[in-house]
Amino acid sequence: MDKLRRVLSGQDAEDPGPLAEVIDASTLSWSTRLKGFVACFALGVLCSILGSCLLWVPRKGVILFAVFYTLGNISSLGSTIFLMGPMKQLKRMFEPTRLIATIVMLLCLVLTLCSAFWWHNKGLVLIFCILQFFALAWYSISYIPYARDAVKKCFAVCLT
Repeated sequence: MDKLRRVLSGQDAEDPGPLAEVIDASTLSWSTRLKGFVACFALGVLCSILGSCLLWVPRKGVILFAVFYTLGNISSLGSTIFLMGPMKQLKRMFEPTRLIATIVMLLCLVLTLCSAFWWHNKGLVLIFCILQFFALAWYSISYIPYARDAVKKCFAVCLT
């Protein structure tokens, strides 16, 4: 009876674990959320690849590249909303360990589109797309324990 009271009041001594947190994140079923994640992520990859192919289109290629590559990254990033839920995703994005990577990534997304549509600077488009890639990669590996440390050590070994 005591255990039931703790469970109902949310004070259970046992840690529910990360899978239970993910399952409780949404009213959608687990299989539906998994399908949404895969579909959104696949769409993101497809948009990024399509954007890379459109880079070679004369005159408007850089703008198409910027738009599709940025939409692909946004879709890939948004795919995790299906797994965690929107509020938990936002909270995790702006945790102190991911704050700089999140800000740089979002800033690069905006600056890529600005350099394509308003500044019409192809060089900046490519620079910001490259920065998008690295910021998204750094952000993504922040979810893997000790991955950032491993990457830093690997670069340190390569540079010495």
